[in-house]
This record gives sequence, structure tokens and C-alpha cells, in this order.
Amino acid sequence: MSEIQEMQDDEREALISIYEGDTAFKQINPTTYSYKYGEDEDRKSLLLELCWGDQYPNEIPTINLDMFYNRNIIASVKAKIIEILNEEAAQWLGCGMTYTLFECLKEKFVDLLGEQPDEVPSDPTIVSAIETIKLGDDTPAANVKVKKEHLTKSQKRRQWEQSDHKGERPRGYNWVDIVKHLSQTGGKEEGGTLPQNYDG
Repeated sequence: MSEIQEMQDDEREALISIYEGDTAFKQINPTTYSYKYGEDEDRKSLLLELCWGDQYPNEIPTINLDMFYNRNIIASVKAKIIEILNEEAAQWLGCGMTYTLFECLKEKFVDLLGEQPDEVPSDPTIVSAIETIKLGDDTPAANVKVKKEHLTKSQKRRQWEQSDHKGERPRGYNWVDIVKHLSQTGGKEEGGTLPQNYDG
């Protein structure tokens, strides 16, 4: 076993031990870990994902904030977080740094998210497109309020558990089992008799 592999194995064990019982921490695969900051209902909630490369910890892990969960976080806040974490990681090259980076963001989270607006500004191109659409009574569509779907915490948790923790569902999550479907709907004639015009 190489020295790098051994260091990764040791850090993996340490992370699982440290974060045991912490629901904010997730091991996505042996080299990818995520940590959720803030409450589910809060627009300033954030999901940080760190992915180890082949040479980690002798190289900085990939810092990913481009998950669907972070769709409300503005680009300047994401850029600032990545800049701070890269600076911190540069000091720890050659050492396991995943825990350190998670904790670094935890300490600076409130300050960094201070720049995040409570309401995400609407995309002006979308707003202008909506305003040009007219309803049958010549009322601009922009004056009609669209009701947003509000999910309970348990519904959000269920969606999160069904996803790959990046907000995306796995391929085939909604496929129908054809055999099961046919067995429930009945794929044969009633009474089990063959049609009269069957040549068989």
C-alpha cells in the first residue's frame, strides 16, 4: 500500500469517528465528503463538498459548491468561500485537511454568509419574459402571483435522501418494473382461455 493510500485510509477512519452521529456530515464515497451548514429552511444554508484527488493530501482537494442545494447562494459568496478554503488548504499540504476545512468554514460561516441577501434577486431576463406574456383578459402575467410549492422538513429530507446529495436523482429512479406492472394489471385473457381465433 502506498504512503498516500495509507494516509487517506487513516483520515477516512478519523473522519467517520469524529463525525459519528453528526447528520450534517456525509461520506458520499471513499474520497468525497460533504458537510451541511445552517438549517434546511434557511436561504443561507450551504452544502460544501470536498473531493480527494489521487495525490491528496499532497494536493488540495477539489472544493465543490455547485450543487442544486446551493442554488440560492450568490456567486460572489461562493467565490469568497473557495478562496478562503484554498488559502487554508495550502497551509496543510501533506496532512489530512478535510476536518480542518470543514471546521474553518464552520467558524467563518456567519461572516461569509453576511453578504448573502435574504431574498435572491430575480433574473431580469425571466422577469421581462413573463411581463411580455399576456393573459386572455389582457392582464400582464407579471401581476399574477405564482404560488410556490412549500415542502415540510420531512418532505425535503425524503427528497434529499433519494438524491445523490448533490440534489440530483440517480438515473432510473422513476422507472417502472415492467414484469411487476404486467403481473398487477393482468396480461392474459380472463378465465385463462385462449381467444377463439387462436391458431396455435
